[in-house]
Amino acid sequence: MAKRKKQKKKRTRPAPDKYDLYQRSVQEPEADVKFLQRLFKKQFGRPARILREDFCGTAYLSCTWAAKHQENRAWGIDLDPEPLAWGEKHNLSKLSEEAQSRVHLVKGNVLSAQTPPADINAAFNFSYFLFKTRDELRGYFEKARTTLAEEGLFVLDAYGGADAQRRQREVREHEGFDYVWDQDVFDPITHDVVNYIHFEFRRRKRMKRAFTYHWRLWSLPEIQELLGEAGYSDVGVYWEGVEADTDEGNGVFTRRKHAPDDPAWIAYIVAVR
Repeated sequence: MAKRKKQKKKRTRPAPDKYDLYQRSVQEPEADVKFLQRLFKKQFGRPARILREDFCGTAYLSCTWAAKHQENRAWGIDLDPEPLAWGEKHNLSKLSEEAQSRVHLVKGNVLSAQTPPADINAAFNFSYFLFKTRDELRGYFEKARTTLAEEGLFVLDAYGGADAQRRQREVREHEGFDYVWDQDVFDPITHDVVNYIHFEFRRRKRMKRAFTYHWRLWSLPEIQELLGEAGYSDVGVYWEGVEADTDEGNGVFTRRKHAPDDPAWIAYIVAVR
């Protein structure tokens, strides 16, 4: 009797993880930590030790911060329990037990969450754009100021330029996938925007609308004015330099009062308590 041929089991590849893809394509916490420390030391002449990360998501920045120095502590605040749980499993767990004890993840509202006075409060990835009126945004800025120590910095990022005010898609290639930034809606009267992040793969079904953002596209003058109204003693914009041979961004941000007409830019706003 002939033996049956063994059927080869199909290898099933693990499904892509949207938080892993986001961290790989969007975030650079190592560079962010260096930038924040450089800002703080230039302003106050000493290293920062306590970080508060508003809208922290997976707390990638907070965990990286804690790993950099045995005296560094971080508090990450986010309303959504899902990315917090993911960050605890995939980011926090990779730290030593001692470093883990210096990271505190808080499920809560950035407008009410209580944390120790921070040297730096960082609100990155444009998440504060969810506040759509001047009163709401000023209120958040006022709250953020109360979270800082007497010597403290509030650091934000922003994006803009003519390309930000139209419907378009930007595709960036990464190892094994493409990151797609999809500007689906822009309202010139209200500056309301709806943006999506999609992930596309060579041999898999596209991950459509992995992340959705309903924001107001705030301008740099508006943000600076509202920070001033919220009581900060000094507010500055840090603009990215360019490579002379390619005219592309070089990753070095310096304080500027004026900037060239760039159709698509990302900048940092730094406010001193």
